[in-house]
Amino acid sequence: MSNIYEKGLDKNPANYETLTPISFLLRAAQLYPDKTAIIYADELWTWKEFFLLCKKVASALKKSGVKRGDTVAAVLPNVPAMMVLHFAVPMIGAVFNAINIRLDSKTIRFILEHGESKVLFTDREFSGAVKLAIEGLDDLLVIDVEDNNFHSGENIGSISYETFSDQGSADFRFSLPSDEWDAMSLNYTSGTTGDPKGVVYHHRGAYLNAANNALTWEMGLYPRYLWTLPMFHCNGWCFPWTLAAVGGAAICIRQVRDKDIFEAFKKHDVTHFCGAPVVLNTLLNASEADRSDLKKGIRVMTAGAAPPASVIQGMENLGFDVIQVYGLTETYGPMIVSEWREEWNCLSAEERSKLKARQGIQSVMAGSMIVADPETLEPIPWDGETKGEVFMRGNIVMKGYLKNLKTTKKAFAGGWFHSGDIAVCHPDGYIEIKDRSKDIIISGGENISSIEIEAILFGHPKILEAAVVAKSDEKWGEHPCAFISLKDGESLTKEDITDFCRERMAGFKVPKTVIFQELEKTSTGKVQKFRLREIAEKYLSN
Repeated sequence: MSNIYEKGLDKNPANYETLTPISFLLRAAQLYPDKTAIIYADELWTWKEFFLLCKKVASALKKSGVKRGDTVAAVLPNVPAMMVLHFAVPMIGAVFNAINIRLDSKTIRFILEHGESKVLFTDREFSGAVKLAIEGLDDLLVIDVEDNNFHSGENIGSISYETFSDQGSADFRFSLPSDEWDAMSLNYTSGTTGDPKGVVYHHRGAYLNAANNALTWEMGLYPRYLWTLPMFHCNGWCFPWTLAAVGGAAICIRQVRDKDIFEAFKKHDVTHFCGAPVVLNTLLNASEADRSDLKKGIRVMTAGAAPPASVIQGMENLGFDVIQVYGLTETYGPMIVSEWREEWNCLSAEERSKLKARQGIQSVMAGSMIVADPETLEPIPWDGETKGEVFMRGNIVMKGYLKNLKTTKKAFAGGWFHSGDIAVCHPDGYIEIKDRSKDIIISGGENISSIEIEAILFGHPKILEAAVVAKSDEKWGEHPCAFISLKDGESLTKEDITDFCRERMAGFKVPKTVIFQELEKTSTGKVQKFRLREIAEKYLSN
């Protein structure tokens, strides 16, 4: 039997509109037409100019035959064209696939074929890998995005980005999607244990997480955001769309180098930037000259790997305001936030940095999060000690994996998204990641957190970076193997490392093998632990 609120109170165009981040661009062009949208080298675009350019590219894509549900790919660094494509592609109902610029030709080929891309925008810097990847893909329209600030490599497309966009119209009339569940973007996981998985985002999730970013970070209007986070990574954690919502300026730099970052901070009055812990560590170890005359209060959002408290404290000592977030490609980037509480202001700098090093609680628009037994999904006690797997659900969880029903069902078993991350939950409800389930070291039946050991190693004044993985052990099954990268001019021995660890952790956790070498990382700053595990297995324990 219906209730009184079900009669005559139907959805209609006056009271319901599809949620899509494209609406942020329409509003920005109307309300902030003369505010800066993008800065790159000596070039600048206002939000009105940016909106017109997006319409031209969208129009040109439609003229070229791209339809609703088609995939448009890009292999591009953080240049203005990448920002444009985040809006232009979904304007015509197509799906944007930003591809990791560090991938090899075989993986790029797999992604282009698996996602059935119709168009590819590419940059000459990556022409070596891309040229091999597209061999024989005769129906793929390849467009060269030329950059006056980069001249190596070769153009491999049939048309330039500028010529292509000129074929479109700035008067192009487009419609918002009729269904907010429509696919909007496609992001591929790293694929370290097999082919990458295609993670599908919808308009509703992109809209909510873009707004969530602004709310979580208290960005206000007109922030000046520096792009150090790759836009190909979870669509830059949805920040291209966030900046349209708040009328912010996107400051693009092509290479993430400490000198370039500090120069941008000073030249462009940067207020916000996102960066993996490896980026923060790079800034901490930059020269005094680069770090001089830096204004206080630049806000940093970090994620991607659990940052040690020492890195957070070091950044705050330089005058940065650090917030940590946590999420995965499958959650549009940030979903959990280490939200600060006023009652913690009176604590020491060391205590504050330890609190900020926890991943935190679900953000406002995220939905729900629990730490639970991976088999029963029974929540663990909030005691800061019992370990469980992190599970999420809500509007900023992916639609699923493209063409992979079996894996999608497994990921959503029990009505929750299974993250694969192991955490504890503290009495205040804040979670703290202890490891990826695959990175837990099991030694003599004891579970050892690699992250816990890494955090202690990062506290050594001579260590630049550290990573810990499992190495096979005839007696114990596995033991911790530490990979150490030292600061310039410093030297340490294995004994120095083990003595330092013994003073700070239980004996069974102390690394038995120590390898001094530079750490291999992905382009998003994550240490490639699968590679380190391969190296560790071949290494004769010292």
